[in-house]
Amino acid sequence: MMRRILSLLPSATEIVAALGASNELVGRSHECDFPAEVARLPVCTAPKVRVTGTSEEIHRSVTEVLERDISVYRVDGEMLRSLRPDVIVTQVQCDICAVSLRDVEAVVGEWMGGDEPRIVALNPSTVSSICSDIGLVAEAIGRDARGLLRTMQVRIDAMAGRAQSAAARPVIATIEWISPLMAAGNWVPELIELAGGRNALGMAGRHSPWIHVADLMATDPDIIVVMPCGFSIEKSLADLPLLTGDATWRSLRAVRNGRVFVADGHSFFNRPGPRIVESLEILAEMVHPELFDFGHRQTDWVVA
Repeated sequence: MMRRILSLLPSATEIVAALGASNELVGRSHECDFPAEVARLPVCTAPKVRVTGTSEEIHRSVTEVLERDISVYRVDGEMLRSLRPDVIVTQVQCDICAVSLRDVEAVVGEWMGGDEPRIVALNPSTVSSICSDIGLVAEAIGRDARGLLRTMQVRIDAMAGRAQSAAARPVIATIEWISPLMAAGNWVPELIELAGGRNALGMAGRHSPWIHVADLMATDPDIIVVMPCGFSIEKSLADLPLLTGDATWRSLRAVRNGRVFVADGHSFFNRPGPRIVESLEILAEMVHPELFDFGHRQTDWVVA
């Protein structure tokens, strides 16, 4: 049975595609851009906030919008209804990162007559819950997730097993936003452990916390990975002077030893879907280059 699937979450779009149902997608969010063929789909959302400029400017814009509104996104209700979706996939994990369940329910609640679509709200916080969400999407769209999940787990287990042979487990701090500073939480601390490192900041299964440079000083990590949510490598590099001009920053062990890396936070790490495995590969290359080379360097991550 063919379904009409509307994905308002980039990772959900990737899940649908990985399950072999790309041809059943009828619409997407403005942020859904992978795989490339989804570019043909109608766009059903738009940001109310500034999405260009520095991380400081974007944060200020988000703060200003939330002072007068409950959402940072616009959902095109007329477009949604015209697409006649059977299934709408959204999320409840972060109201700033993507369109929320509340946004979707407000729009669908205005529809009069006809069958309302099934709304699937994802809420990942760990590697395990990412896999559970893949199963949830698969069930909603009538697909079997077992093959995809088995392949992902085999790849994860192989990397984790090989990382166990490493001579050392370096301490790693991950930065999810540059200014103000935020450390990566949720599934990223787990990825660090799987890649053969020790997590310095943020907690597995918990929302990403705001931090200060003093917190980095307290842990003085061996490696710092900059992976701002929604930022390409180029955009992150352009924002790094907000950190690198600080004398405290320059005194950090990772900075002194040239072990500050910038990853593509737009395509990886912040998308809890099938490419979480590629995110682990990227980390493994950074943490243990003597053990891992998947070909991501210079494409998906660089030395700062």
